[in-house]
Amino acid sequence: MELRHLRYFVAVAETLSFTRAAERLHIGQPPLSMQIRDLEAEIGAQLFERSRRKVELTEAGRRFLAHAQAILARAGHAADEARRAAQGEIGELRVGFTSSLPFSEMLPDLLSAFRRAHPQVDLQLHELFTVAQFRALAAGELDVGLVRVEESAAPPGIALREIGRDPLNLVIHAAHALAGRERVSMAELAGEGFITFPPGTGTGLPDKLRELAQAAGYEPRIVQTAREATTQIGLVAAGLGLALLPAQLSCVRIARVRYLPVADAGADFPVAVAWREPAPAAVTVRFLAVLDEVCAMRRA
Repeated sequence: MELRHLRYFVAVAETLSFTRAAERLHIGQPPLSMQIRDLEAEIGAQLFERSRRKVELTEAGRRFLAHAQAILARAGHAADEARRAAQGEIGELRVGFTSSLPFSEMLPDLLSAFRRAHPQVDLQLHELFTVAQFRALAAGELDVGLVRVEESAAPPGIALREIGRDPLNLVIHAAHALAGRERVSMAELAGEGFITFPPGTGTGLPDKLRELAQAAGYEPRIVQTAREATTQIGLVAAGLGLALLPAQLSCVRIARVRYLPVADAGADFPVAVAWREPAPAAVTVRFLAVLDEVCAMRRA
């Protein structure tokens, strides 16, 4: 039994006329009659009472009609769902992001805009370090990632596009001699102890700290590592050292901590979007389009 047999049957059942049903279906009446007879033979029951004057459903036909209409409706719904999924209008989107991004306006703006534009896409959010996002993208466990790394650091098979750069702040204890300054330079921090992320997390911040310090003429002295930025701020408050973090984290208010802009050229940190090559899924393309709109609005 094929869907076309059901469509033919429903057309005859709803019009109670082979002539009008054939016109609705845009086929000849003889082929339609033959298809109905074939359907009756396959089912093993007569579906219509036929005479020269009228066509009526039998009891078997009436019972079969409700099921046939439901099957056709479900088939139509399934086809519509498949089309919308292929176009990225519905489905699931798995988004990774680094831990500092929720402290910025960009991520909330992006997620809010995407939900408004595509309310039937289920967003699955995952807070991960950049390296972990790259692994998840490569394994097909993420669809798109918001990462903190230079474009040149994209691993094979991952597309990476910078969408902005955030200034860096020095996180310093309130009792430090430089805490009252409006801004600091890296040259003034030679000999200080720094708190940063451990190797292998993939944030790129330890490399940025080293790059800025070396440009100022020294190698940074790392006295403590911590995997979370908020933990680093707490350690600064405890007097264990200084930290270099994106300026958005200055909204984290902890007693005995000050945030100072870093005056050096290049004291900023990228935000990039990553996805798996060669071609992202339709729903990922829609997410990237919303991302571009949000970034354009923020630059305006």
